[in-house]
Amino acid sequence: MTTERRIYLDHSASAPPDPSVVEAVAACMSGTYGNASSVHAPGRRAKAALEESRESFARLINAEPAEVYFTGGGTESDNHALTGAVAALRRREPDAALAVSAVEHHAVLECAGHLAGTGVRVVQLPVGSDGVLNLGEAERLIPSGPGVTSVMLVNNETGAVQPVTEVASLVRTRNGVMHTDAVQAFGKLAMDVRALGADIVSFSGHKIGGPKGVGALYVRRGTEVDALLYGGAQERKMRAGTENVPLIVGFARAAELAERNRAALREHASACRSAMLDELRKDVPGLLINADGKGVPHILSLSLDPAVYEADGEALLMSLDLQGVAASSGSACTSGSVQPSHVLLAMGRDERTTRATVRFSFGAGNTLDDARHAAGLFRGIITRFLRTSTP
Repeated sequence: MTTERRIYLDHSASAPPDPSVVEAVAACMSGTYGNASSVHAPGRRAKAALEESRESFARLINAEPAEVYFTGGGTESDNHALTGAVAALRRREPDAALAVSAVEHHAVLECAGHLAGTGVRVVQLPVGSDGVLNLGEAERLIPSGPGVTSVMLVNNETGAVQPVTEVASLVRTRNGVMHTDAVQAFGKLAMDVRALGADIVSFSGHKIGGPKGVGALYVRRGTEVDALLYGGAQERKMRAGTENVPLIVGFARAAELAERNRAALREHASACRSAMLDELRKDVPGLLINADGKGVPHILSLSLDPAVYEADGEALLMSLDLQGVAASSGSACTSGSVQPSHVLLAMGRDERTTRATVRFSFGAGNTLDDARHAAGLFRGIITRFLRTSTP
């Protein structure tokens, strides 16, 4: 039976837009319809809106406007970063390798797999049981000569924060190129690309309450990255094709709001997380918290101990949805089949545990009562999956 009350706890999958973002997109679509490459007045208005958005976003991340390129989203940004940086580097260093952490988003891992198929040597960097990169192993495995290294800033499944600044410093000593996927980090952590130390950084719009289908790529001045698309001279010949100015305007507006509200949202998300955990810890056995104490408070990844429960993420999510709670699983859907989470497997969780995982992610629209109510519903749901005897 479905319920009237809906609680959205899946902000890390896609965050609802602020009304001002929707208004900005709509106003741009209706009033700034010219092609930004055209020299007439409507085209110049579109160009002005495009460049104002670029300047606005650049200020937020402490970059120069010329270092910001707009893309079609986080996946495109990651693919452009890896393929473009590897191709540019291998022209002068044919043996340049690619190192990626074992817990990267599939946009990075699948792209790395594709590059491996073209002859690029790909090295995977392990994480510990807390989901955080092992710096000692990273130092040993990252190519000793010029290469490309990709380590995300905040993990999308567990919220674990990676030591990107330390890795970037190591990569720099080896004359390599450092990329970080900051899709889940913007609006959760302070974003200063100079202090971060990465050469290339990926961003996404809809994770911060902006439109879907738009993102950005920061490329430090002097870093060589080949173009992704060829054709016109848009985005300084890095991404050919007419710019989607309304979505870019919406993205820039969402980014402004995300940074403005970052500190308040962190405090609020932390309170929601604590409220949910306090409720669950009362009488819920066999509850495992993934990357506990190592991540941002906006994400809460919970696994059920298979020795105590006989459950899978899909059944848990469907039950939650019927009770009015939207959340995500610790597994990824691939070609219609649920696969165990590569992130949790890399952390040492067994396959049964990874399949019995739910991710709750909090946003400004949630209340403490939402968190407590969702926890109570979740507690009631998982009791139905308690084993009657040990396996």
